[in-house]
Amino acid sequence: MVFSATLFLLSDAAASGANPAPSPIAQFAPLIFIGVIFYFLLIRPQQKQRKEQQKLIEALKTGDKVVTSAGIHGLIANVKEKTVLLKVADNVKIEIDKAAVATVLERSSDESAS
Repeated sequence: MVFSATLFLLSDAAASGANPAPSPIAQFAPLIFIGVIFYFLLIRPQQKQRKEQQKLIEALKTGDKVVTSAGIHGLIANVKEKTVLLKVADNVKIEIDKAAVATVLERSSDESAS
């Protein structure tokens, strides 16, 4: 009798503890949600900023006053394919990569007259 009561209790405990496994979609839903959050908070704004920087670089013209990523202020003397010649003082010109231009302070007067 004790044996049958023990079997009854064990079978009851096993039946209540055996829950069906959650669906695979429910298991991966938190990871998918985190991925969507990362896209909207990190990836998308960075892509937008990269596009704006690319437009700024493509619009560089001779006579623009710019600031480089190193903090050098200067006037663009010449624009080449991948570099610009930057006049930083009288008779001082340096050649820098276009990607080093961080901001344009003032556009050349040729563009504002058009």
